[in-house]
Amino acid sequence: MTPPDPVKPSFNEVNEAKQEMEKTINQAWEEYNRVIPKAHGQAEQMIREAEGYALDRVNRAHGDAENFLKVWEAYKDSKEITRTRLYLETMKQLWPQVKGKYVIDQDVKGVLPFLNLADQKQEGGAQS
Repeated sequence: MTPPDPVKPSFNEVNEAKQEMEKTINQAWEEYNRVIPKAHGQAEQMIREAEGYALDRVNRAHGDAENFLKVWEAYKDSKEITRTRLYLETMKQLWPQVKGKYVIDQDVKGVLPFLNLADQKQEGGAQS
């Protein structure tokens, strides 16, 4: 259908507006289809990570509780041996992290001079 000459400019503007509207709608759908699935995927990933973290925490808590109960049972049966073992295990973990180590005899009333083994170790290592 061809419009009459006096209304052709208006007719063309209406057609251009319709085309612009369809173009804008198509661009919006394109953006939607690009962004929304990605956001859903990220949300799903975050949920799975949170569920995994929660499961890990629960399993660790159960393991810690079981370990505690086993230690408690051992402690009840032989308090001194268990106390010494726990002390030695803790010292084994902590000792490598301590920078300066001082061994002090609790029975001595005054201050004991001590040998700085760290300096001698460095000097000895440099000379060999």
